[in-house]
Amino acid sequence: MSYCRKEGKDEIIFATKEDLQQPSTAIIKVDANDEDEEPGLILPNGDINWNCPCLGGMASGPCGMQFREAFSCFHYSEAEPKGSDCYESFRQMQDCMQGYPELYPSKEDEGEGEAGNSNENQSEGAAAEEKSTEQDDKSAIKSS
Repeated sequence: MSYCRKEGKDEIIFATKEDLQQPSTAIIKVDANDEDEEPGLILPNGDINWNCPCLGGMASGPCGMQFREAFSCFHYSEAEPKGSDCYESFRQMQDCMQGYPELYPSKEDEGEGEAGNSNENQSEGAAAEEKSTEQDDKSAIKSS
């Protein structure tokens, strides 16, 4: 036998195994014209929703204008392949983002801990290889 208990603003329902085995009689009404529903990235009229949380604030950051221009170019592009006419806009956005590395870290910066160590190892390896090559060259000169 199930029962209900209220704790503050919450209502806790305890159900038995038998209660849960019965099919639900709940009616969930979904209204397609629900005003509370947030629109996605593209609005019903085809425009870009610059307030969409999915953009993560990119449209309003220090490079927001460049981002908007590049994204708009891509969205409305009719070129084949899509967006191939937007390279210059994306280049300007990238140039702007490189001026704010603390806000827009590059892929190399994100994996800095591991990548930094591997770069050091690569540099050490290259230096050792260069030294070895120099020694080989000296040996070749002496033997001739």
